[in-house]
Amino acid sequence: MSGCPCSTSASASSPLSLLPPSSSVPAASRRSTVAFSSSRGPRRGARAIVAASSGSKDEKAEAGEEEEGEPAFNPFGFVTDNPSSRSAIQLPASPAQDGNVGQMLYRTEDKGREYGKSVRSGEFRWFVRQTGSPDSRRGTIMFLHGAPTQSFSYRTVMAQMADAGYHCFAPDWIGFGFSEMPQPGYGFDFKEEEFHKAFDELLVTLNITEPFFLVVQGFLVGSYGLTWALKNSNKLLKVAILNSPLTVSSPVPGVFKQLRFPLVGEFTCQNAILAERFIEAGSPYVLKSEKADVYRLPYLSSGAPGFALLEAARKANFQDVLSRISAGFSSDSWDKPILLAWGESDKYLPLSIAEEFKKNNPSVVKLKPIEGAGHMPQED
Repeated sequence: MSGCPCSTSASASSPLSLLPPSSSVPAASRRSTVAFSSSRGPRRGARAIVAASSGSKDEKAEAGEEEEGEPAFNPFGFVTDNPSSRSAIQLPASPAQDGNVGQMLYRTEDKGREYGKSVRSGEFRWFVRQTGSPDSRRGTIMFLHGAPTQSFSYRTVMAQMADAGYHCFAPDWIGFGFSEMPQPGYGFDFKEEEFHKAFDELLVTLNITEPFFLVVQGFLVGSYGLTWALKNSNKLLKVAILNSPLTVSSPVPGVFKQLRFPLVGEFTCQNAILAERFIEAGSPYVLKSEKADVYRLPYLSSGAPGFALLEAARKANFQDVLSRISAGFSSDSWDKPILLAWGESDKYLPLSIAEEFKKNNPSVVKLKPIEGAGHMPQED
């Protein structure tokens, strides 16, 4: 891949040229590789085993190190301590052949599109997942994700709800997942009102004309799902809210603060493992590698999703949005049933946020804590 130092031969201009050839370094002084557990999905706590090559054969065997044909130095080993992310960026002995970004994309490009297809709505192309039938007896459910994730998180629950008799939709917001990535300033500026307008057009395209059930989760665009609901209560039957910021006291994760700083934001938004790290940081679990592949895929494929996230974060007024959500769903303003299904192990939004929200309208809000689940209960 052009421009990637790991995919070209070492030269005077390459940082790898500073390393002596492996044949000139005594075997006893070479460092060993790091062995990681191949399992994915356990609770946090697993640790890598590192051993020096100068140890005994038994020590090498325990560390998972081969005596012959040691892998070349891995220039990306320092990037992350995240197990699922590490499996994506660790390079084999011949990175130009089978460890570069192009090969990662080839391995994952067909993943994560369960139940979904592209739908042209207005000026934009949405990626929309759909389960069940328009004739489903129990009505329609619309699932809306938050940032920086995608509708992939709903794939299991929407299949289960279809089996229970519902017609389900789960779109990727414009600029997220597999939906279109418009360039900021050219027809879409990633402002709240633009997301609302595009969502209204999508409902028309999907022929959703009757009141439906709305499920919302997450930050930023997830919050825009709730502010849309406040303006369109006549289109809704009930609302289910999974871990989302609901009060002015709701903390804003550091990644969204970083995105708002000049230069820092530009670097942060191009981190290809940003989404999976965000998910895992809010959960007691590590993502399985096949799930992490899907969340990182849009960010590996193009810089556009990162810049879309950057623009959305910079255009958002978090405190104003939270003030409107808190006041709008209070007992004086809202009378539709609300279910709060809350992961108790959320590292971003503690259960106290949901309890505070419920106190503002106890007659319509039902709180259901989910033991063991984190920030994304639908994924955990």
